Amino acid sequence: MARRPLPRILSSSSASVARSRELARTAADSATDVLHPLITISRGLRKLAAAGRAKWSATPKDKRGPALFLAGAVVLVVALIPYGPLLALITVMAAAAWKGHERAPVQTGPAPAQTERLQSLYEALVPYFSVPEDPDPLFAHGGAWDKAFSEYEFDDGNRPSRLLIRYPAYFPDGEASSRARIEQLLGAKSGRGREYRFDWDEEGNQLVMTVLDALPTTIAAQRFVTAPGETVLGFTDADAVPRTVPVQGGDDAYDATPVIWRTGPRSTEPHLLVVGQPGSGTTTLLRSIALQALEDGDVLIAEGSGTGEYACLTGRTGVLAVECGLSGALAGLEWAAAETERRLISANRARQAGRPAPEDTRRPLWILLDRPSVFAHLTAADGRTDPQQLLQVPLRHGRAANVTVVVAEQFDTLDTLSESVRAHTRARVVLGPAVPDEVEHVLGAPPHTTPTPDVPPGRGYARLGTGQVMRLQVPVTPDPYDDATSDAHRQAVLELLPERSVPVEDVRSVDPVPAEG
Repeated sequence: MARRPLPRILSSSSASVARSRELARTAADSATDVLHPLITISRGLRKLAAAGRAKWSATPKDKRGPALFLAGAVVLVVALIPYGPLLALITVMAAAAWKGHERAPVQTGPAPAQTERLQSLYEALVPYFSVPEDPDPLFAHGGAWDKAFSEYEFDDGNRPSRLLIRYPAYFPDGEASSRARIEQLLGAKSGRGREYRFDWDEEGNQLVMTVLDALPTTIAAQRFVTAPGETVLGFTDADAVPRTVPVQGGDDAYDATPVIWRTGPRSTEPHLLVVGQPGSGTTTLLRSIALQALEDGDVLIAEGSGTGEYACLTGRTGVLAVECGLSGALAGLEWAAAETERRLISANRARQAGRPAPEDTRRPLWILLDRPSVFAHLTAADGRTDPQQLLQVPLRHGRAANVTVVVAEQFDTLDTLSESVRAHTRARVVLGPAVPDEVEHVLGAPPHTTPTPDVPPGRGYARLGTGQVMRLQVPVTPDPYDDATSDAHRQAVLELLPERSVPVEDVRSVDPVPAEG
């Protein structure tokens, strides 16, 4: 049987409905465009009215009468001045238009590029923070990163600058190797060439990764505001120590956070060991310590490298000797050992007699030994006494005799240090590029940050006794006689040098024993 065609009205009904909907949508959009100012002003008037009602509700009842009187007075004044009502109407409309316009929505979540990076970090952590036996894993392939990353911040390059990570309780966060793998992974995925600090909260199963700003390298040698017996080794992060000192960094004056090393009879870390690579700034640190020690003490310097890095101190007031040769170094250290014994005997006799310690025993004596491994090699070839053996008395009894020993050595010859030096130098500094294992070997504790491969001279870590490991930047204290030194830094060091006690042409290596000794 042949089918009959549908009536025309039924076949064209769907097309008519579609055209009607399109016309209605177009008319609505046109009306919205035309009436947009009116809609904006109406929305603004509603907000102003709501704000007025809230203000009126918050006004105490005893103050509502004066408020109404003041409002009525304002209305009366506006009504009496020329064009007052018109200006009031324009003002209200303008305020309503400003209050009612639609503001751009504020982005509350990460940008698409940031979301992609967070998801990549999440996926990279899955093998370390998940086990097959976990029925509801916090980290799973294809899972949601926002369950694990509760806080995050990014820098201008969309790289994470701070990240709070929640991890499962079964992760072995008490093992150093497990933590090291996570820190290495996060540092590689978040961006190389930056220094990260990782704070593990083992009780709360949380890890905070923070990108640290570079320490200032513009602080040059200068007079630091310190108490007697305090020496500024360098400067560290603002939250590392609860103290600041005023400094001049370039053209700016500001407060910086110092690493203060306390010496003297009440010090728990009376001696210092500095270790670094060639060119890392160990000699710069010893030169900075010498300039600070000369304010109220005497300094004896023995330089094993023989490069003349301390020539600017030769013949200065308070500098007993600057020895670069083996014979001079042995003579100077022999005198230092005898002087330590003399101070102990004098102070003991004074205490037994009920008198204060003599003045010459209270003046600080500093012994700076740079590269003792060179002297050790020469003495072994010559069959003479190792200078480190002469340091045993100053190291053991230096705190009571007000004698401080500072030793600087390089990583490749660290094994040549004597047991006495290792045991009594409880204040430690590591400068220059070093892997975490090397830093931990010297300081006795791993650094809380990831060392970067490229660091400026004088950059490293410090640990005083059993304290925390702190980042350190040594003040710029170059050799003023070096041609590569800038004029500003050269002048800064020259201004700190004491006056010469011996003319330059008469300076020579002599026995530093005072004439009255």
